Amino acid sequence: MKYRTLGKTNFKIADVGIGTWQLANDPEMWVGGDLNESLKALAKYVELGGNFIDTAWVYGVADEQVTPTSEELIGKYLKESGKRDDLIIASKVAPKNWKWPAFKDIPFTEVFPTEHVEKLVHESLTRLGVETIDLMQFHVWQDDWADIDEWKEATEKLTKEGKIKYWGISTNDYQPGNCLKTLDTGLISTIQFIFNIFHQKPTEKLLPYAKENNIGLIARVPLDEGGLSGKITMGREFEEGDFRTHYFSGDRKKKLVDRVEKLQKLVDETDEVDSMVELALRYILSFDEVSTVIPGMRVTKYVEQNTAFSDEGGLSSELLEKLKEHTWERNFYGGLDPWLESSNYVEA
Repeated sequence: MKYRTLGKTNFKIADVGIGTWQLANDPEMWVGGDLNESLKALAKYVELGGNFIDTAWVYGVADEQVTPTSEELIGKYLKESGKRDDLIIASKVAPKNWKWPAFKDIPFTEVFPTEHVEKLVHESLTRLGVETIDLMQFHVWQDDWADIDEWKEATEKLTKEGKIKYWGISTNDYQPGNCLKTLDTGLISTIQFIFNIFHQKPTEKLLPYAKENNIGLIARVPLDEGGLSGKITMGREFEEGDFRTHYFSGDRKKKLVDRVEKLQKLVDETDEVDSMVELALRYILSFDEVSTVIPGMRVTKYVEQNTAFSDEGGLSSELLEKLKEHTWERNFYGGLDPWLESSNYVEA
């Protein structure tokens, strides 16, 4: 496993982290999880040298409480393994209004009022069974909030109390530039953002900014919710409740399959990679500005497969150039297709 520095935090983290949205058997999002296998996957990740675990208060929380949540599973692993001091734990504060993304013109006080932020931080600490969380991220964001004092005072207070070491932002889906004014404050250490072969837009503004200003970058959704795994075919059906039933609904699956077939030809023609998954993860590892990529992993065999790509490093400049032809800027989340064209959802 190779390691990179997480921006100004100076944490040395594995360049392949573990995303844990899938760990809990959430009946409204990622269904079908085996909690025992999830714990084994966590253990295997750490055994193989992984040290960056990304979670969120909301992972595993549905309209009717799901137990255990992702944070609680991680807390169970930490308690039983005694590995807390060896790991970097990142979580996220969910928006109070329960809206993803944070649309423009919604008052900040409806999303992250101080009492809400403090409440969720305390709950995350309890679930994880830790005294301090290494990185806490706002789970949505609008750059219009950059000058608001309330979030600055709240983060400073929780940091001084020793509950949080560093703060980050998980940007709105497909809005990698909707954080740059906030980063100018110097109070945010990391950005978590969607980055994959289809969505290459972060290379335009966010990556150069991060390099110049020493911002840690956490790349999420590297496999496009499984689309870039090469395993989603026209006949693929998802379990009831799995959000991908909507994500790949209508003609979206056909569009995906057509594009993946073209990428598969690229894989077949090169001796650099052996699979679509390898192509997708090593694409992200090709950018030194990225601190870590966090594929969701709840099965040990996928942990073994994905972490192995760390040692392989990035792709050749020739292959990266060819991949520029495969960009597909769209957003399948939330029912607006695409949000990128919504007046309330404009790229900064």
